[in-house]
Amino acid sequence: MSIFLAILYGVIQGIAEFLPISSSAHLAISQNLFSMENLEASHFTFDILLHLGTLIAVFIVYYKDIFALIPAIFTMFKKVFTGKFKLSDYTENERFVILVIIATLPLAAAVFFKDYVEVLTGYTKIIGGILLLNGLVLFISDKLEKGTLSLDKTKPRHALFIGLCQMCAIVPGLSRSGSTITGGLFMGLKRETAVKFSFIMSIPAIIGANLLSIFDIAENPIASSDVVPYIAGTVAAAVVGVLAMKFLIYISKKSNFRMFSYYCFAVGVLAIIFG
Repeated sequence: MSIFLAILYGVIQGIAEFLPISSSAHLAISQNLFSMENLEASHFTFDILLHLGTLIAVFIVYYKDIFALIPAIFTMFKKVFTGKFKLSDYTENERFVILVIIATLPLAAAVFFKDYVEVLTGYTKIIGGILLLNGLVLFISDKLEKGTLSLDKTKPRHALFIGLCQMCAIVPGLSRSGSTITGGLFMGLKRETAVKFSFIMSIPAIIGANLLSIFDIAENPIASSDVVPYIAGTVAAAVVGVLAMKFLIYISKKSNFRMFSYYCFAVGVLAIIFG
């Protein structure tokens, strides 16, 4: 793999992973229409490293929140094992950890559908249709009433619904960030709260997916000629991911997601026409 192509993949991953436009759809369309390599088939480890790059981006943007949650994980479990099961017994950070865990639970069911869903990546027209659906979801999200719930007011049922939205986003063309943010808005969360929760809850999702692939990584060693391109692509995914997250956070405070819905409509139509 060339350095240029690796960086291009990193840029696509960094932008589309966090903006609500579906990274899986853009990578699949790029592979299908422009004869770009299928990463999972030919560069499996690089595909994992790209997701690692976006994980690094989340840690960079939300490092204060994440470092505050780390000790809360241990104190939360300590309270659970001592028989404290009421949310009122937990601190705000401990409740945040509980909500993230609840939101992550539905992904366990997604493992059973993973192979069936991945087949769709070879069908550009289908991905285009799903992108139209994604655009509709984003368009509807702007029509929802302005939410008032902050993280300290968010309930387990809200987190579970957002988690179900994340599970649906394993379908290529449905954006993980777009689905979870829209799910949060539908549940009445403030827009900036929905964005923050969406990004933080991506951490266990990305880590879990990588852990499931750890044995496959061992079977796909990195060729010496690919070391530099792989590093370049991973760095590109992290840097562009940080910029994309900052942009979405800004948009969530100043504007709406309608521009992303129009973009998904345009790309979806083009994918259907030329797929």
